[in-house]
Formats: sequence, C-alpha cells, structure tokens
Amino acid sequence: MKIATSRFGEIDICEDKIIHMPHGMLGFPDRRTFTLFQHKPDSPFYWFQSIDNPELAFVIVNPFLFKPDYDVDVAYALKDMSWDTDMEENALELYVVVNIPKGSPENMSANLIGPILINVEACQAVQMVLTDSEYSHKHPLVVQ
Repeated sequence: MKIATSRFGEIDICEDKIIHMPHGMLGFPDRRTFTLFQHKPDSPFYWFQSIDNPELAFVIVNPFLFKPDYDVDVAYALKDMSWDTDMEENALELYVVVNIPKGSPENMSANLIGPILINVEACQAVQMVLTDSEYSHKHPLVVQ
C-alpha cells in the first residue's frame, strides 16, 4: 500500500503494519491510523506517520533508552483497549513523543506524561495521559 507523506513523499507500507488508534493522538482525535518506521538504520528515533493526513507525523523514541527507570502503569490502558492482560511482554511497545525545536536540536525534549502504548499483535495503540506524575512533558534528551 502506498501512502503520501509531506516529509518523505510517497512511501510503501504493508497493510499489516497499519496501527489503529481508536482515540487518536492528543489534539488529533480524528487521526486514527498510523504507521511506524525507523528514521534511519541504527537510529533510536522513529516516525509515527499518520495515514489519514500526510502532514502529520510525530518523532517518537523508546523512553527506556534515556530514562531506564521510567515507570508507567499500563493496566488502565490495557482495560480501556480491551487488550489481553496475559499477552506476551514483547507484544507491547512504549514510546514517547519527541519535540525538536526548529534550529535548536540540542534543546530536544520528550513528553514523558503522554506515552504511546502500541500492541504490536493487535496493531492498535493508545496515547496515555499520566496524571499526578513526577514526569515532565519537556524532559531534556541532550544533557548540556
């Protein structure tokens, strides 16, 4: 399947790699289908590209790469999405959205209070909102 993107032109994706988000992303509730692909080989960054809107793509990263003690209770998300609580541990992947200010990549930050939980078996995802959290929506990724 070919999809249009504003950053990468037309790209080819496998239909079984379409990720459905019943609630959409925060601020984009009507954008419910995405695909995930690595920025470059060996890069920790991924693109979470909307299939519904070629202009909409998020840079995401595994938070455990820079914050190994990141702790998120996924129980509510599992229940909300009606996902099997006994699924294999590797069936779930957790990512956070990265903000890279234009012209200031050294000030990039990660939103640790709005992680994206992906069920790779069901090809579904949900963006969680961590309330009363010690985490920040602007956790620095580059230590200066």
